[in-house]
Amino acid sequence: MGTISARVPDELETELETYLEDENLDRSTAVRKLLSESLEEWRRQQALEQLSDGTVTFSKAAELAEMSVWDFAQLAEEHDITWVDDDHLDDDLEAL
Repeated sequence: MGTISARVPDELETELETYLEDENLDRSTAVRKLLSESLEEWRRQQALEQLSDGTVTFSKAAELAEMSVWDFAQLAEEHDITWVDDDHLDDDLEAL
């Protein structure tokens, strides 16, 4: 496991301390949890953008987001993204 060190503004450190108390976590666990959740959200947003741009198929976007196709379909719907495209429809059906 690698080590990451970062300087943060005082306001962010104060907010982190509040988070530590509210969640009853030690600093390392809290930072790992927040980083993991943020990267998960980033992966999902990247997958949604690529799907919306038409650069990946629906199935590939779900894979990039590390979600099941069913969960990713719900996420895409929540973000008002239409993924049915004639060019990718056959690829998506084969992948399912």
